Amino acid sequence: MIVTVAVLGLGEAGGAIARDLVSAGAVVRAYDPAVPVPDGMVPTGSEAEAATGADLVLSVNSAKASVDALLAGVASVGDGVWADLNTASPGTKRRLADLAGQRAVAFADVSIMAPVPGRGLRVPMLASGPAATRVAGILTPLGASVETLDGPPGLAAERKLLRSVFFKGLAAAVVEALEAGRAAGCEEWLRDNIAEELTRADSSTVDRLVTGTHQHALRRADEMSAATDMLTELGVEATMAAATRDLLTRLTRT
Repeated sequence: MIVTVAVLGLGEAGGAIARDLVSAGAVVRAYDPAVPVPDGMVPTGSEAEAATGADLVLSVNSAKASVDALLAGVASVGDGVWADLNTASPGTKRRLADLAGQRAVAFADVSIMAPVPGRGLRVPMLASGPAATRVAGILTPLGASVETLDGPPGLAAERKLLRSVFFKGLAAAVVEALEAGRAAGCEEWLRDNIAEELTRADSSTVDRLVTGTHQHALRRADEMSAATDMLTELGVEATMAAATRDLLTRLTRT
């Protein structure tokens, strides 16, 4: 049986997933008002046109566009499934599920859990909501890796965003630290130091970080206050350093 998948959004993630779906033998009905539809896909002129006759609709545009995309296309889904792959809040995912439910359309909250470039359709995904199992059943035979969670829409988004608090926060701290290192003339030394610390991390690292932060919050708040002053003196905006100082200060009051 040939599967028909509508892909809404042909940016970095949507485009790569759509291309892999075509390679896997699926019929891809594609829509993106800003990106030309590549060869091998069926070009459509709207979300509604793309969703017509699709077994599965993958909304891969943006969190800001997710609600408008669903409102524009959900009436055309019929017996298919609407899967929202955008990085939106759990509350937004629940709102999308409610809107789909008002049209009696099956909905799944799907979170992309790793960078898509280089992985495409094989990128790890989490799915929750009433149609999570159906999404996995459609995509897995085509080569996707979809883990389902037993829970409501928003659960997959929650897991992704909790992870993002750490990973994106870590990345932002590294970027700010290296910018300061560059201003201080020791960027390479700092880069090597960061790499060494990350390489040494193991299963005990999380406990050590959490315990040490709580035990030494007062001293570390003073240290990060000094670090914030230093970055300002170097002409570097101390966004992450100041936020760390503020968090540590809050912990001293608990």
